[in-house]
Amino acid sequence: MVLSKRLARFNRVATNRVAGKIVGWAPGFGKVVHRGRKSGREYRTPVNVFGTPTGYVVALTYGAGADWVRNVLAAGGCELETRGKLVKLTNPRVVHDEKRQVMPLPARQILGLVRVSEFLYLDRA
Repeated sequence: MVLSKRLARFNRVATNRVAGKIVGWAPGFGKVVHRGRKSGREYRTPVNVFGTPTGYVVALTYGAGADWVRNVLAAGGCELETRGKLVKLTNPRVVHDEKRQVMPLPARQILGLVRVSEFLYLDRA
């Protein structure tokens, strides 16, 4: 189960505007900076993000079909604003992982409750 489209719309309009103020520097959060596939417009999408040995992994709480994920896949990368830094990322790939192995234990437990099992892996450019 991924989170509903209704919740995604609410978060886009309300929650993301408030969260957008802190996610660029708070641990476990970041903003994916990407361009629309059709519009070419720049977007900044708040996400749960964690470091890996080669880059970062993002929990896909709305699934791999979310517009921002499709934008990043189509572009072959993005930038990530996290912990006050802007990091260029490449080689995006969606990985299905029922055990959420790469996630820290608290995040693994929370993501397990909402049955998130898709993740976007990105490498540092």
